[in-house]
Amino acid sequence: MDQPDRPDSLSPRPRRPGAVMGDRRCAGGCTTAMSSAPALAEPLYFTERGSGPPLLLVHGLMVTGEMFAPVIEHFAIRHRVIVPDLRGHGRSRGLPPPYAAAQLASDLSRLLDHLGIDSTAVLGYSQGGAIAQQLVLDFPNRCDRLVLACSFAFNMATCREKLEGHLLPLVLQVLGMRLSAKLVVSQAAPQLGKERADWLAAIMADQDRKLMVCAWKQTMAFDSRRRLAEIACPTLIIAASNDQAVPIHHAKMLHDGIAGSQLVIIDDADHALIWTHSDEFERVTDGFLGA
Repeated sequence: MDQPDRPDSLSPRPRRPGAVMGDRRCAGGCTTAMSSAPALAEPLYFTERGSGPPLLLVHGLMVTGEMFAPVIEHFAIRHRVIVPDLRGHGRSRGLPPPYAAAQLASDLSRLLDHLGIDSTAVLGYSQGGAIAQQLVLDFPNRCDRLVLACSFAFNMATCREKLEGHLLPLVLQVLGMRLSAKLVVSQAAPQLGKERADWLAAIMADQDRKLMVCAWKQTMAFDSRRRLAEIACPTLIIAASNDQAVPIHHAKMLHDGIAGSQLVIIDDADHALIWTHSDEFERVTDGFLGA
């Protein structure tokens, strides 16, 4: 189904002179959408914007790279920003399972190969932070700086989380994507205004229900707790004080497990802090990336 138009206030600002912007696709050996060579299987979709040191943005579950729309222009001032749609999501939904973190991290490594990028800063948001951790663990030379925002090492750490984790696939199957999206947004991001909440719910509603059930089950299986000590690159952990979707104990677990990591807690924010506290999110990230 076609995704509803995004409200004008949420649309990316006009491209700056000299900025790089592209919609490309990568698979196996990686080909671009404009290439005359035959595409290999279903390609990985991505966009890129800006120039400078690379910055890879990794989105969360049931959304797409479009979730970074409010901040991408800011980061593109100083960085070459690469924003993929992960396997099974958005315009990469044609890529088949598995959707395990190891597969998604491998996809990202191949994308970096295609772009000629040996090492990059990586920012993973929510479940995207789990994929970013897997990328660092499996391909340690790929990441020179790591930002984990509203993320986790193991998202089934409490009885409540286990219960909610097992209920979500049932909710998706019974309610469908549109109603489920509205429910998830209202519970996880109550601070969002109606316009932006509708925009986010529309992105989620446009995902394939069966694929999202499969992807969620893979997310439940992710557990990096025993390997956090292996993450050696400089790491920033950003958490929201009122996050109910990924409570703050997850950020503290990451901080305790990753030696030398920095932990920043944004007050009065919830899981939607990238949209409700964009300026603070950008400032904290810029400071860490050395902008």
